[in-house]
Amino acid sequence: MAATLSLLKLPIICQKPQQSRSKLPILSTNPNKLNFHQDTNKTTLFNQTIDSLKSAALPLTTLALPFILDTKDALAVDGELGILEGRSLALVHPLVMGGLFCYTLWSGYLGWQWRRVRTIQNDINELKKQVKPAPVTPEGKAVEAAPSPVEIQIQQLTEERKELLKGSYRDRHFNAGSILLGFGVFESIGGGVNTWFRTGKLFPGPHLFAGAAITALWAAAAALVPAMQKGNETARNLHIALNTLNVLLFIWQIPTGIDIVFKVFEFTKWP
Repeated sequence: MAATLSLLKLPIICQKPQQSRSKLPILSTNPNKLNFHQDTNKTTLFNQTIDSLKSAALPLTTLALPFILDTKDALAVDGELGILEGRSLALVHPLVMGGLFCYTLWSGYLGWQWRRVRTIQNDINELKKQVKPAPVTPEGKAVEAAPSPVEIQIQQLTEERKELLKGSYRDRHFNAGSILLGFGVFESIGGGVNTWFRTGKLFPGPHLFAGAAITALWAAAAALVPAMQKGNETARNLHIALNTLNVLLFIWQIPTGIDIVFKVFEFTKWP
């Protein structure tokens, strides 16, 4: 409001417009009448401009307040935001992230099982190369013999692969990864926004940086999926490496998250 009043007191706004004669050639037979109309039009246009500036001064000052005032003064972090600053919403982030950590492990298990489906077939193909031709009689008839250890192993791996295929691990892993990516990115950003609501600032430190790294790793691992679907083994190995690093960061982040939960109980109130 002070900025608005100051704007209205500026000399350019408060001073009265001075009439000036036009420098254009006078074409009318009555020059005094023509000059009078020109001065009147200028005065009217000037007054309309001043009225427009006055009406726009308050909205413009309101928009400029966040840039003029200090950030802490512009934010409501003393209870004005109600439940947005309360303990209930602050506890949503640790609860959701705890669930996502368990879901990350489950998604990893599904991915490993799908990898077993693919690698078992490779193992079977390698073992088949080691199978010796069945003996035959001089007449060319096959001699019945007990299966060799290699053939027994091939049968076992074949049965295991059939069971794994029944689990539909490929589709389940893809769906789990999509859910993890969506909820993970949403909640990692939501946690920072909630901290901003409660305190008016973020706290650079291990928890914040590890959370940002985990979010980036989720995105990077998901970006490799198209190449993995085309059979790129390098992309598959990198996908596994990124998610392994993600889990390690997640585990390392748990103690700092617990410390923040204690601070939430210390500095916030229900709801």
